[in-house]
Amino acid sequence: MNFKKILIAVDNSTCSEKAAKAGYDMAEKFGAEVALVNIIEPVPANVNPDLTLAPVFLETYDNSEENSHILLKEMETKYGKGITTTYLSIVDTAAHGIIQQSDEWGSDLIVIGTYGRTGLYHFLMGSVAEHVARKSACPVLIIPNKCEVD
Repeated sequence: MNFKKILIAVDNSTCSEKAAKAGYDMAEKFGAEVALVNIIEPVPANVNPDLTLAPVFLETYDNSEENSHILLKEMETKYGKGITTTYLSIVDTAAHGIIQQSDEWGSDLIVIGTYGRTGLYHFLMGSVAEHVARKSACPVLIIPNKCEVD
């Protein structure tokens, strides 16, 4: 396989950092470009009696978009090695947003970390990584949190 466009899904977690490192390492080996994607999960809105969104929600959204850009910049600075990087940041559910951004950007590979949760928590919450792997049109590399990425 020859990967030219690698999408790396990141959030504020150690497993996401491991995915970023692994994704950039692969991009370096294949001479690929990278897209870092961070999904801003929608915050339940408070609706005022006049059916407008409460100002708190809009302020939270603005901060999340700004924080998302800061996170993407930090990941590129830490692991980027000068590789061409595109930032993708949208409001959506995690799995759907990652798949949609991958399709729109035309990625050849998705790299995503996983917490490795099991049991009842996994049953109730599901796994974003599993959902992405099942629904993606391209291969998905899942980096477990237990993995040591050199």
